[in-house]
Amino acid sequence: MPTIKIGDHLVGPEHRPFVIAEMSGNHNGSLDRALQIVDAVAASGAQALKLQTYTPDTITIDVDAPAFRISDEHGLWGGENLYALFQRAHTPYEWHPAIFERARRRGLTVFSSPFDHTAIELLESLQTPAYKIASSELVDLPLIRLAARTGKPMIISTGMADVGDIHAAVETARAAGNDQIVLLACTASYPSPPQDSNLRCIPVLAEAFGTQVGLSDHTMGIGVPVAAVALGATVIEKHVTLDRADGGVDSAFSLDPGELAALVAESERAWQALGGTRIGPTDSEKEGLRFRRSLYVVADVQAGDLVTADNVRSIRPAGGLPPVEIDNVLGRRFTRPATKGTPLTWDLV
Repeated sequence: MPTIKIGDHLVGPEHRPFVIAEMSGNHNGSLDRALQIVDAVAASGAQALKLQTYTPDTITIDVDAPAFRISDEHGLWGGENLYALFQRAHTPYEWHPAIFERARRRGLTVFSSPFDHTAIELLESLQTPAYKIASSELVDLPLIRLAARTGKPMIISTGMADVGDIHAAVETARAAGNDQIVLLACTASYPSPPQDSNLRCIPVLAEAFGTQVGLSDHTMGIGVPVAAVALGATVIEKHVTLDRADGGVDSAFSLDPGELAALVAESERAWQALGGTRIGPTDSEKEGLRFRRSLYVVADVQAGDLVTADNVRSIRPAGGLPPVEIDNVLGRRFTRPATKGTPLTWDLV
């Protein structure tokens, strides 16, 4: 897969996983808390911080009909009105410059998910290095076209999508002249059960669409995203909060700063472990090869003595005949004296 550059970072199979920390609404309506989250993400070692750029009026309308309410059975937001939820969760446009400035000063690549043309205009004014298309906006092809025409890399979540939905989104971006695409496998439920992650789709998506593939993960903990790296994920996105106990719209399935740091470390470890397809001793195993078993003289012997199970055995280290030769040497006679600890060689029998 072609390498993509996002900010100062190269993203692709030859590079460590690109870890994106999603702030979402975990600022809980406080710019100061949002800036604290920026600092915590920078301290974790993650490469990127992501926002969501919308207002309640750019993502929905203020109507309280049944279609505009989340089902009562929803674990986190049951019964909530969409407009009220987005009012509580949105990151005000006027906060964006301060958050972008703080993130860049702390060495983070910072970008966002736009939800309409006003968001793209704002993010372009802030020189965003990339765009993330959220799962529910995958079907908004005019939005994808508008973002793609900026020429910035596109990270597209595929939660709830079938193959036709994904094909339409990818082809829309490509038709707009943009082939810098990373698809994110995603289960758009909050939190999502691990058994719904279907990580085996990662290489399938990569082959079907000729793109890099990552994971936007809403499960608890870091096990699922680390496993995704083993299946080829080049990008990992997780929600982050300062402390789940503080509450907030997404806090229940968000990582705290310590868990985010663990994700950064363990996803890189998983990527390092992929290695190649060669089977055989590695450089780090050279010392171990010295301590493979082989046949040794284990008691002092004289010329003419019989080779027996009492004076020749398979032991560590290497240096003697292979253990498989034991049946071929038992019953022969020693050709010369040998002391205990002498590797057995053919000229000794």
